[in-house]
Amino acid sequence: MNIVILTGAGISAESGLGTFRDADGLWTKYALEDVATPEGFARDPALVLDFYNKRRRNCLDAAPNAAHMALTKLQAATGALIVTQNVDDLHERAGSKDVIHMHGELLKQLCHNCGDVRAATAVIEPETPCPACQRPALRPDVVWFGEMPYHMERIWEALANADLFVSIGTSGAVYPAAGFAQDARRRGADTLELNLEPSEGARDFTSAIYGPATDIVPAWVDSVLKG
Repeated sequence: MNIVILTGAGISAESGLGTFRDADGLWTKYALEDVATPEGFARDPALVLDFYNKRRRNCLDAAPNAAHMALTKLQAATGALIVTQNVDDLHERAGSKDVIHMHGELLKQLCHNCGDVRAATAVIEPETPCPACQRPALRPDVVWFGEMPYHMERIWEALANADLFVSIGTSGAVYPAAGFAQDARRRGADTLELNLEPSEGARDFTSAIYGPATDIVPAWVDSVLKG
């Protein structure tokens, strides 16, 4: 069985990483247009870089939780493909392989002058030079609103061949990921939502289980592996 899994902020929330759209989410503290758009970066690169420096420290202090660990076990047994909207590396630290980061990776930096991508330095400031071209043109290697997500051709191909599409911890509000369930269903896949509560796209799933990710994901994985 070909399983494609999409994960969102909800799977990392119990590791202490802030979600975006909850009542106390990140977007209640920062304006999206200020810290997550190319225009915001052009206006105030120091603000944007400071925001991501803080998020990077938060990420490094976090640890994978039981939901991440369960998906690693599922992947090892079934070859499931994990696609994540998250920019953290908790799937990898849990042992998952070949994770597709459609929104980039917080622990990588991108030079918008020469395109060099590599592991991020601990702190990036507006004057920090790119190791490749020496220009002070570094930004986090994350996909901002208005930019094209990464690896979309590979993701669409995987969805076309999926027998089961599972969405875990996502709001169902951000496209193109919000359309994955519909696309998978049109191509004949079963669709399952695992979330704290129904997402905006809950109607697109053939079945659903609701509750904390650290409870419901390990239980679901155990049920799959037991057949």
